[in-house]
Amino acid sequence: MEVQKQEIKQLCSKFMLTGMGASLEGIVNDAEKNRIGFMEFALQLLKSEVEHRQQKDEAKRMKAAGLPRSSDLEHYDPEKNGLRTERLAQLRELNWMDQLFNMVLMGPSGTGKTHLAAGLCRDAVKAGYKAYLRSMDEIINTLRTKDFVKSQMLEYNRLAKANMLVLDDIMLFPLEKNMAVAFFNFINHIYESTSIVVTTNKKPTEWAKMLEDEVIATALLDRLLFKCEVVNLTGDSFRLQNRQTFFES
Repeated sequence: MEVQKQEIKQLCSKFMLTGMGASLEGIVNDAEKNRIGFMEFALQLLKSEVEHRQQKDEAKRMKAAGLPRSSDLEHYDPEKNGLRTERLAQLRELNWMDQLFNMVLMGPSGTGKTHLAAGLCRDAVKAGYKAYLRSMDEIINTLRTKDFVKSQMLEYNRLAKANMLVLDDIMLFPLEKNMAVAFFNFINHIYESTSIVVTTNKKPTEWAKMLEDEVIATALLDRLLFKCEVVNLTGDSFRLQNRQTFFES
């Protein structure tokens, strides 16, 4: 029996059935204990491989998502930032994403915009979607270097095929004219196939100043706000409320 198990594990390794090989021992023991039939035994082996691959794929997509360490919404209290609990539950169902709606999360610094956006991105990844969170600086750097840095072109193509793209801290700093044009072209390329989630502490009416071009700002807002939910978050800064110090009390 042990010789056969080792041979099966070697074959699993050869055919890259790592989930099946890792689960073999437990499934064999369970089959012997409960007298499972051949069909049920084979089914459990195949299910173990499917589950392993799904977990591996999710871990890969979660890593590519670029989420901050704190991105779980299970213990997130939306009420302190002016968002009703039932509204958060509705957002987490992701039906709006399937309908290609965008979302703009607005509010002062520290009111949970990034946490909420990252949490929705995490939910999307766990639901099987290709979802990514990138800061405005990271997006601009990708757009600036993609034509002569291979890794950045790969990143651009990855983001262009996203089901959800979170743009964090958009319009925090002014953009040069050529980068404003490149950013508009990127949004124009993806807005019909990707749900875009934006976090910002600037009102849309202030975007023209950041882009230094009212025409580009208007065209950009036209695409983002056509099918969009604007969520205003309020309250005091979480970071200031929980400020740490190295001085002893």
